[in-house]
Amino acid sequence: MVVRVQEADFEVGAELAALRRDDPQIGALTAFVGLVREMNEGAGVSEMTLEHYPGMTERVLEAIVGEARRRWAVLDALVIHRVGRLLPTDQIVLVAVVGVHRGETFAACQFIIDTLKTRAPFWKREVTPAGGRWVDARAADDQAAERWQE
Repeated sequence: MVVRVQEADFEVGAELAALRRDDPQIGALTAFVGLVREMNEGAGVSEMTLEHYPGMTERVLEAIVGEARRRWAVLDALVIHRVGRLLPTDQIVLVAVVGVHRGETFAACQFIIDTLKTRAPFWKREVTPAGGRWVDARAADDQAAERWQE
């Protein structure tokens, strides 16, 4: 399991290649890349700043990945989440899961991204033509995470 919180961008292909490790057991690799979008709730976003609670954020992400690995038969997982100043089209997050079968990796990947959106201590500030604003938690994110409740 690899969990990183960083300001630097990441190269998706290189990260996925490292996760695969040419392991002949791996029959599926599922990945999700989140991007900064220009429009959020009808407002144009010129930039976003993501802040986090260092140390705690990594522990929460590790716990989420650990939970996914307990719930589904996956071989490994990777989460990279960026912080700092980001612009539209920049990559924010990469979640990737490898396993023997696609069903397990799809479910685990979706669980990880849905859960980190509500549990991980990140704070998002967007700059729009109206000025800067802190982004509130979204009901849609809560609903997505609720479906994974055991």
